[in-house]
Parts: sequence; structure tokens; C-alpha cells
Amino acid sequence: MFQSDCSVFKAQEVKKHDMWITIYSRHDLYPHQTALPIMQVTIDITRQQVEKIFGLDEYWCQCVAWSTTGTQKSQKAYIRIAYLRKNFEEEPQGKEVALDQEVLLRCHPPEGVPQAEVEWQRNEDVIDPASDPNFFMTNHNLVIKKARLADTGNYTCVAKNIVARRKSTSATVLVYVNGGWSTWTTWSSCSAVCGRGWQKRSRSCTNPTPLNGGTSCEGQNVQKSACVATCPAVSGAEDVALYVGMVAVALCLTLLLIVVVLVYRRKKEGLDADVADSSILTTGFQPMGIKPSKPENSHLLTIQPDLTTTTTSYQGTLRSRHDATGKFSMTNGPLLDPLPNGSHTLHNGKLNSDPAEFVSRLSTQTYFKTLPRDMANTSYGTFNFLGGRLTIPNTGISLLIPPEAIPRGKIYEIYLTVQRKEDLRLPLAGCQTLLSPVASCGPPGVVLSRPVILSMDHCFDACLDNWAVRLKKQNYEGAWEDVLLMGEELVSEPYYCQLEAETCRLFSEQLGTFALVGESLHMGAAKRLRLVLFSDAYCSTLEYNIRVYCMDDTQDVFKEVMQMERQLGGRLIDEPHILLFKDSYHNLRLSIHDMPQTHWRSKLLAGYQEIPFYHIWNGSQRYLHCTFTLERLSLNTCELTCQLCVWQVEGEGQSFSLNFNIAKDTRAVDSEFLLLDSNTTALAGPSAFQIPYLIRQKICSSLDAPCPNGADWRMLAQRLKLERHMSFFASKASPTSVILDLWEAQHFHSGNINQLATVMADIGKQEAMIFLVSDGEC
Repeated sequence: MFQSDCSVFKAQEVKKHDMWITIYSRHDLYPHQTALPIMQVTIDITRQQVEKIFGLDEYWCQCVAWSTTGTQKSQKAYIRIAYLRKNFEEEPQGKEVALDQEVLLRCHPPEGVPQAEVEWQRNEDVIDPASDPNFFMTNHNLVIKKARLADTGNYTCVAKNIVARRKSTSATVLVYVNGGWSTWTTWSSCSAVCGRGWQKRSRSCTNPTPLNGGTSCEGQNVQKSACVATCPAVSGAEDVALYVGMVAVALCLTLLLIVVVLVYRRKKEGLDADVADSSILTTGFQPMGIKPSKPENSHLLTIQPDLTTTTTSYQGTLRSRHDATGKFSMTNGPLLDPLPNGSHTLHNGKLNSDPAEFVSRLSTQTYFKTLPRDMANTSYGTFNFLGGRLTIPNTGISLLIPPEAIPRGKIYEIYLTVQRKEDLRLPLAGCQTLLSPVASCGPPGVVLSRPVILSMDHCFDACLDNWAVRLKKQNYEGAWEDVLLMGEELVSEPYYCQLEAETCRLFSEQLGTFALVGESLHMGAAKRLRLVLFSDAYCSTLEYNIRVYCMDDTQDVFKEVMQMERQLGGRLIDEPHILLFKDSYHNLRLSIHDMPQTHWRSKLLAGYQEIPFYHIWNGSQRYLHCTFTLERLSLNTCELTCQLCVWQVEGEGQSFSLNFNIAKDTRAVDSEFLLLDSNTTALAGPSAFQIPYLIRQKICSSLDAPCPNGADWRMLAQRLKLERHMSFFASKASPTSVILDLWEAQHFHSGNINQLATVMADIGKQEAMIFLVSDGEC
């Protein structure tokens, strides 16, 4: 409805365009100023009346007044229909911009009459360029001169006229900050008091700190440099007296410590025993010999028997570990049977003790109150100076006890177990994460002459530039202590680590409970995750569940999940997959796509499932998984093909194809991927090693002595790619023996003794040829 007003001198009609319209209302006025009569008329015109005659074109109204003196026309009043369309011709788009960068948000408002006015809102608040000069508008577009962190938000373009008010979709502007290095700290003091050592300096990515997805700093945050500390000079009688006094005090303290240890060890029950016949422990491989080589192999060396020892004989051979026949092994029981008078005698390999009885006996001791009763994850045996090996099947955890590690005259019952993480909480602070199993070997407090080697898996990218990895040990009170920082090992400490791609070898002069804990140095650090898919072995309903486990890539966790799924009646539906999970604070998302819609549908309401970042990163939750519930449209449908997508939010992902038959695939959960370890859990004496004992002694005596041309233990370490640990080997009384211990730990299952013989031959030591003597020639 349109209303037109007209005030004229007294008249009879009003004309609009070429049409006479009846006057709806009329008022006569007589103003005092002129005393002339004025007629004011009003007319109402509907939109339908106008469009019926003139259509949608523009039209006008005009007031015409006449009298006896003549006719008078008013100016034309043009009438247009006002409107504002709903859709914007161009809407603003979200952007990610760096700090201080210019931002342009475009907006073209909807078509309308009259033309719409535009204003901008940030998070529903109107932006006023007059009060904030960092904003200005040009042609309906919004310009942010220099992006600030406070400018992060949702921006909306608002168009309005007399008819309506329209809002565009919100555009998110994210202002990120790229990280920058701080200045280097001053160099630390030299780690050595006397001689060569190292010093370091550090810097942090806090100038500025990366925010809102900004890039981290490139480069190293720690620099190391070799240094030489000046040794204090000793001069004068006073200095000599001072050093003599210090030596005397040290000797007294050493004697006092020995007395305390002896008293302490006498109080322990059931762990040490007197040996009735000490000659049993010193016989080793004697008397024995190797048959002379055949004429065509006259160049091969032989080992002459040692006839200077006692007549007690060892019933064993020098054959390689690849032939399991003729070995003695430790299944589950002590190597020594108790005699009535409390002494022990050695029976070459017959073990008849009950595992439960062993754990029960240890648990009565003070040190073993917390020893787990889970015999499936515990191995034990009785060992003397000949050494041996303990292995927990399918966990990647083993303990190598080298020859001479146990003092002659001592016999120890030693155990190895893997602790469940939910039973033994480690204090993890900040971004720290558990990178390995929690492995225990004991009893703690036993005296060792040489370090043992504890092997266990880890689940990080093995790049120490990305990580600060610490070895933690549980003390007698149950508290956890940092005993080693990887990459900064000191040869004088009782612990040393050899880090490999998936395994850590720990040299330790003390038994106890150990674990690796890491803290990422920047967002490039990554943990290895193992994704394993299970489903029900038998499905008789329309619903079908797929369980996707996300676990640390260590064998012990995989073993636990496999055992649990076997109890649940599950089965593997695909090979395990490895995924790198970065320290980006982003959650892990999983989804299933590309199912045949004619046969299957998903019952999930959301398009993906999400596992929180910290649930994965801290490594303390064992069975993280999500379940995808699918429904087949017919019981006759058995074939399922789909894509499993796994990605970290704001990161790259992986996609795996699944194709299996839910009715025919009856693969048991442990038949293919959980291979039962055929090796015995405990081996004592020569059967635990690939290198025969006498040959080992001959190699050590040949390579320990320095050689002018370098053909000694140093070349052996280089050929075995162990040159990074030269300083550690050099600190030992027999460097060759420690190198061979590490080789034994690395190659227990897959080692080829002839390859080691080839290395020895390349060094120029003809003793290596002794490896080539076959069993038939011995």
C-alpha cells in the first residue's frame, strides 16, 4: 500500500499519470498567513493496482489542481518497489595469515532496492573503523592493515536496507605465529675434570613461540663441542701429602663398604648358596679337544685341550647355536638342586623346579614383594660364571649374562619380567611419554663383575635431535630416578645404552627395574604406533564390528592385545600397520569409507571417530581402540571391501584397503602374527651363546692388545658399525669381550657366526678360521 499526499488550492480532482483517481480524503485549510483556502488530499494506491496497469516498470504520481483561473501540476513523484535478495554475490572466505600480514576480506552484498549498506562484524560485534584504525572498508571489502593475534575470529559481512537485513556465512581468520629461536645460552662447563670432555649450549623456540599452527624452528636446539680440561698439577710436599691422605680415606671407605655388603648379603635368604665343590665352577670346557683337521683343510686351526684343570668334564660341544641338538636348556627350574647340608652341586642342564614355587619363594624376600605373579611374562634361571640368557617370548625383552659377569664361586637365581603399565605408574610430567616396556631383572643388589645387557623395544623415531630420552630406574623405596640421558652417556657411569632403530641395548652393572621416558624437543618428534584390526571370528547377525587398536609399536603391547582378543573370540582381519604420531597436540581420527552401499551401511552417527592426543602420547593406556559398527543388509552378504583412513588433525594421514570374507576367514589371532617363540626362555652356559667359550677367549686375547696397524678391537668395532661407542669399549678391561657381548645380544636369533669369521679374517686375525670347522670335524 502506497500513500500519496497533495496540498493544493481548492480543486476537484487529482490526476496520476494518465488516469483520474477518486480522492479518498480531503481537508480544507485556511491559514492565517494568506487567508486563502487550501485543499489537502490523500490517496492510497495498492501495489496490485499499479502492477496491473504498468507491470513491474517504474511509475510516478502527479497532483493536478485547476480552477476557473487555470490548471497547476505538481512535480512527479516516482515510486519503486523496495527489496533485498537473500544470496550474497560474493561472500568472505576464511584465511590463515601470519602475524603483521595484511588481510583482505571481500564482500559483494545481495542485489536490492535501495542499494544495501554494508557493515562488518567480528564474533558478532560490529567493527567500527573510526575507533580502530587497523580496519578500513573499501567497496564493501574489509581490510586489516596488520594482522594481530587479537584479530583471530569469525568475520561476517552484513547487508541491510529498508526492507531486510542479510548476513553472509562467517569466515574464520586465523592469525598464526611462526616460531623463532632465542639467543644461545653460554657454553656449559666442561664435563671432564681432567682431560677430554664435552660442553654444550642450548636455545629455545620461544622468540616467538609458535602459535595457532605456526611452523616450529628449524635446526638444532642443542650444540655440543669437545673440550679439554686442564689437569691440576701436583707440586710440592703439601700436595703429595694431600693426595696420599685422599687415597687413604678412599681405601678406608672401600673396606667399610665391602664389610657392609658382605654383612648384607649374608642376611639374604635363598639367593646365594655355598658351593660344595668349587672345582665344579672352574672346569668350563675341559678336558676336551677338537679332532685334527682333514688333510685338505690343513690350513684350519685347532684348539688344543687344556689339561691343567680338574678332571670334571663338561658334557657339551662347540657347535654353533643354529643346531639345537645336544644343547642343555633351562625350561623352568633352578640349575642347582639343594643338598641336605645346604650346599649345591651342578647338574649340566636338568631343571625340575616349579615356576610358581620359584616366584613364591622370591616373593617372600624383602626385595620381591612387588614381583608380578604373571608367569606368562616372567622368565628365570640359575646361573654361575659361565653366564646365560633369559628371554620373555614375543615381547622383544631379553637379558644377556656374559661369561664372567657373575663372580666365580657365586651362583645366582635371576629373573626377568615385564611389568604391566597399569600396575606400575611412572611419574610423567609435561610432554613426557613412555617409550618402552617397563622391564625388571633381579634380584637387585647382586654383585656383578661385568655389565649385563638388557634388550627391549622402543617406539620412537630414534632421532636424538628430536628427543630428550632418559633411562629411569626404580630404587629400593619404589621411587623413579633418572640414571642416564641418551646421547650424553658417561663411560664412568654404571649404565650405557646402544640405541638401534627399534631396540635399546642397556649395559648395566646393576639389576633392577628400567624404562625409557622421552620428552619431545619440537613438534617434529614422532612415536611409532601399531594399528591392528580385529573382528568377531563368527558373525550370525546383521551387525558386524571392526575394532581398531592404536598401540605403541612394541612387541609386549602387541602380545597383550593378541591374548585379550583370543579370549574375546576375535580374529585378525589385516596385517598390522605402522603410523608415525607427531607431537603436534592434534588428536587421531579414524574413519571407514568406500563401502558398497548396496550391501553395507555404517551405524555411526559421525563421519569419523577420534582418540584424544594425550591418551596416545603418554603411553600409559594399553588397549586404546575404537569400534566401527557396520550393518549388512542381508545375512547372505559376506564380502566386505572398504578403506580405513587414519590421520592426525591438521596433518598427513594414511589409507588402508580392506578386503575379506567375514564367513570364510577363520584365521586364529595367534596363528600367523603371534608366532610362539620356539627358543627356550632360559639358557645357561655355552648353549646361550653363538661363539664357543674357548674361541671367545682366544679372540679377546688376540684383539685386546693394541696393534700398531690398528688390527685390534677398534677395527672390529668399526667393521661391526659400533665405532660410536669407542670410548665406552676403551673404558673396559677387555674391550673385545664387550663388543662380542653386544654382538651376541644383537644376533641371538639371526646371527651368522661365519659372517663374524669373515670380519675377523678381514682384520687379519687367522684365529677367525677356527669358526669354519664343521661339527663333523670336531
